[in-house]
Amino acid sequence: MAGFSENVGFESFYTDLKNTEKKDAVLTSKQQIDRLLRPGHTYLNLNPFEVLQIEPETDVETAKKKFKRLSLLIHPDKNQDDRDRADKAFDIVKKAVATIEDPDQLSQCRDVYVEAKARLNIIMSEKRRKLKKDGKDPVIDEDTEAGYSKALWVVVTKVFADREKKRKALEDRANEEKRRNAEEAIAAAEKKRLEQEYAKNYEETRDDRVGSWKKFKTKNEKKGRPMPGAFKPPKPKLETSGK
Repeated sequence: MAGFSENVGFESFYTDLKNTEKKDAVLTSKQQIDRLLRPGHTYLNLNPFEVLQIEPETDVETAKKKFKRLSLLIHPDKNQDDRDRADKAFDIVKKAVATIEDPDQLSQCRDVYVEAKARLNIIMSEKRRKLKKDGKDPVIDEDTEAGYSKALWVVVTKVFADREKKRKALEDRANEEKRRNAEEAIAAAEKKRLEQEYAKNYEETRDDRVGSWKKFKTKNEKKGRPMPGAFKPPKPKLETSGK
């Protein structure tokens, strides 16, 4: 959403988008593909109702019928000359209908509109307050049906984008934690392996160490040398007379 005003001009973008939706019944395959892959589609297509061009209150069966009509138009097999884009567009509508068919995801998507309306009410109240403060008539664009619809569309798209960013951030954090835990597990396993290998080698070479020690001891005893660490009695002192 942030890049629309700089890149293509939000007003013209919104107007073209809504005019396209009004002509939905006569859109060609190419026009539908263009609509689904329009500038900003990464965020716009987070909204399954936007993708299927239905209202949030639309029931699941009606949504599935709309999906079938769209899929007939944009199916890759029917768009051989534009197959790559048709593939992408077809995946978008499949994801949208799958979202709507999932009760939990459908509920979350409808909650977006509840949140967006609450946000918009705050925005509208702030606009009116500022106009009153400046001594102006507190009438705003959102007071008209068209103005409100446009503003709500913007906020709804932003809420979907915000939720997606939050989801990705949580996913990235979880993946990072999994990676860290995996590295720690590998390090712990390697440490254990080395300890076991050391213990095994130590045990296997016990006889060699004992044999070497005995040979060393015997050799030193024959030469009359004290063993390293052996007790050495103190040399006797000669007694001297106290005279």
